[in-house]
Amino acid sequence: MSATAASAPTADLNEKQDRILEYLRTNVDERTYFKSRLIAQDLDLSAKEVGSNMRAIIEADISLTVEKWGYSSGTTWKVTA
Repeated sequence: MSATAASAPTADLNEKQDRILEYLRTNVDERTYFKSRLIAQDLDLSAKEVGSNMRAIIEADISLTVEKWGYSSGTTWKVTA
């Protein structure tokens, strides 16, 4: 994926969703599982904001597969390229 494609905003996503998506794209090669609270910490959002915006990311036409994976001490998302 080119740097331009990775950083280009997705038309159907708002600013928070674009930030979360960019975070996932940047880190997906290094890990598969992401906790909402840790994404929130890194992006200066609340875990609730991350969780509520993930639905739009899941439904968007993006190059990643995002699945709600588990809920133990917060929601975990499985992300694969």
